[in-house]
Amino acid sequence: MEDIDAIAALQDPVRRRLYEYVVARGREVGRNEAAEATGVARTLAAHHLDRLTEAGLLESGSRRLTGRSGPGAGRPAKVYTRARAERAVSLPARDYRTAAELLAEAAEQAGLDAELTTAARRRGEALRGSAAPCESLGQVMEMLAARGYEPHLETGEGAQGAEGAGEAAEPGASVVRMRNCPFHAVAERFPPLVCGMNLALLEGLLGADGAVRARMDARPGECCVVVEPSKNKSR
Repeated sequence: MEDIDAIAALQDPVRRRLYEYVVARGREVGRNEAAEATGVARTLAAHHLDRLTEAGLLESGSRRLTGRSGPGAGRPAKVYTRARAERAVSLPARDYRTAAELLAEAAEQAGLDAELTTAARRRGEALRGSAAPCESLGQVMEMLAARGYEPHLETGEGAQGAEGAGEAAEPGASVVRMRNCPFHAVAERFPPLVCGMNLALLEGLLGADGAVRARMDARPGECCVVVEPSKNKSR
């Protein structure tokens, strides 16, 4: 019932807009910023943000938003981020997470990594169906958003080169990173197995002959896969 109550807190349209704004930022958000972005009064935003925190959907803290410290830096402000805990509702109750963990454990012990990635790539291709391979990062963003990956475009210095971590990106290079991993709970327990499966799934979903490619580039708090323009296609 606790999860149902938490999700029910999003029924209010203002509260939902505030929650979605905080989630989309991927960082701490202050009350003033959230209020301005969603077009509501600061007092109303503060009320709903605190309700979301009470429901366990957000976490709150405080820091100086001026970036300064010491005398004259101002008082710390309350800030909000998405809560780390997952919420799921199934009526009647189902426990797919335990089943997934048991299957992942069995696959890992049996050394079935190659078989799993083959099956994942095949499933990605089936999900793509008759659609052509992705030809732009814009198409990638739409496809990944529809599957719950919460993609965002990273441009410039934060983007790695096409050969992975350590290689400098070309000026203006962009990659699509994902703030959410749909397989997060299982990936935490079996990272090599599940991250490899995820990469193969996205390779099948995006298409091997398109203008983009998926590769591993793990970063704390985000999906282990990024998508970038294909080197061969960009030349």
